[in-house]
Amino acid sequence: MELTLLGTGTPEGLPRPGCPCAACALSVGPRARAATSVLVDGALLLDLTPGAVLAGARAGHSLAAVRQVLLTHPHDGPAVELPPGLPTAGRVPDGRELAVISGHRVRAVPMDAPGTGYEVTGPDGARMLYLPPGGAPAGTSGSSGRRAYDVVLADVLGRPEALARLRASGAVGPATDVIAVHLDHDTPPGAELERRCAAAGARTVADGTTVAAGEYRPAPEVPRRTLVLGGARSGKSYEAERRLTGYPEVVYVATGGTREGDAEWAARVGLHRERRAASWRTVETCDLVPLLEQEGPALLIDCLALWLTDAMDRVGAWDDAVWADKGAAELRERTASLVAAVRATRRPVVLVSNEVGSGVVPATASGRRFRDELGRLNAGVAGECEHVLLVVAGQALVLRQ
Repeated sequence: MELTLLGTGTPEGLPRPGCPCAACALSVGPRARAATSVLVDGALLLDLTPGAVLAGARAGHSLAAVRQVLLTHPHDGPAVELPPGLPTAGRVPDGRELAVISGHRVRAVPMDAPGTGYEVTGPDGARMLYLPPGGAPAGTSGSSGRRAYDVVLADVLGRPEALARLRASGAVGPATDVIAVHLDHDTPPGAELERRCAAAGARTVADGTTVAAGEYRPAPEVPRRTLVLGGARSGKSYEAERRLTGYPEVVYVATGGTREGDAEWAARVGLHRERRAASWRTVETCDLVPLLEQEGPALLIDCLALWLTDAMDRVGAWDDAVWADKGAAELRERTASLVAAVRATRRPVVLVSNEVGSGVVPATASGRRFRDELGRLNAGVAGECEHVLLVVAGQALVLRQ
């Protein structure tokens, strides 16, 4: 089964007409994207969009052999003109199956938002799943206990939890080719777009690309250990959370705990909790080594600066005499154990830490001590991570990949 993506953007296209944003300004030439539309084996067209005939011609395909046109979502604005010779576009009721004269079988997958997803099985037995913009499967994935899909086309960046559900049900496996479609201007094109998709185990393709379902291709490289650094309110926690949204299960390790009577801290914790997926489990602890040593789902540890504060409390590092006597040695032992656990862990893990060494030199000896020890800890953990990011003003700079 061959899939030709005539477009890969949102229904408005990219750049959006009249939009002055930076992402739209960059989405020109090969980075421009028409509304998502998929031609299956030249016989089945999923979503009829303006300029479909011309898009097919540019990709080297004619629409003359199309036997069925199916729509996945409500189309706002003026009706799209049906090119001469194409059958009338329609939608399949949720849960119903349709046999196309070309030998393809189509099953409508119910969504949790307006629209319909389509599971298509080709005459050769290859299977693909196409989801509408902003849609995720309602309930189960609809894979009916069969093998994983060969190809999944989905709104990976807009609804990352849809991919997590599909992975949890087995509908998306290690060999599934996940392609991000319905791409919008929320993410700048180029390296940033590729990085965000790769973090979810997906990829992007240009308009006009033809994909062979079931064809072997290396899976996107998703680093097992990632360190995300950044200053206060830089967006580092949001960046770290976003890197795990495609995972079916995540353990969020909060090292800050609770602070009785501190309303501002409670508000900060509340904002973090609201961002997390409902399927994530939260553990409040600074005992990180046992978690890293255990088998289990992905870990998100936020953050190492608070872990270090707790460690320094435990060894009496704030007192100059204790520090000189035994505190320094005990803290180095604790940090070495943590770095060793990061190195040995088998779990996917994303760690968050503050970057505090670039600002004003602290006025107190204890403040300078914390700054220095955090710098050493960050360097040690970064040395054991395949991927290291520095987030500045909400922009992620890749330090190691």
